[in-house]
Amino acid sequence: MDTFLLIVGFLFACLGIIGSFLPVLPGPITGWVGLLLLHLTKAVPSNTSFLVITFIIAIVIFILDYFIPAIGTKRFGGSKYGVYGTTIGLIVGLLSPIPFGILIGAFVGALIGELIYDSKDTNRALKASFGAFLGFLASVTIKFSVAVVYLVLFIVKFWEYKGNFWS
Repeated sequence: MDTFLLIVGFLFACLGIIGSFLPVLPGPITGWVGLLLLHLTKAVPSNTSFLVITFIIAIVIFILDYFIPAIGTKRFGGSKYGVYGTTIGLIVGLLSPIPFGILIGAFVGALIGELIYDSKDTNRALKASFGAFLGFLASVTIKFSVAVVYLVLFIVKFWEYKGNFWS
């Protein structure tokens, strides 16, 4: 059972990194599930404070993920239409076969949303789209960093107790 939990936990930790880029998968929380599964094995002693602290960090990042692109859009003079456009653009970009579709989708979605809001002010729409794009990049960078840290913590914990797994 420990080997199963180890493998599934590692998969979750790796999925956490992938989830940093996909809007449908909460990256840091998925990575944290990997840490939890590792601590549920008999080989690794359970460390409640470690799990609670890493869980709180994952939840805070998850919540901030919804605000950072909106803050970027608002900071650069955007509207709710730009925020909605960014989200729709992310999903369309994710599903599109073009390289960097997610990045292009975030920018174009915000631009279209802002142009729907006010089609006469293209400078403001471009500026707000750039803000949404920067907010998206900041959010992805934060999620990716936390997910990588969780994967590294997983590997370090495993390595520390590797002798307990197959003994």
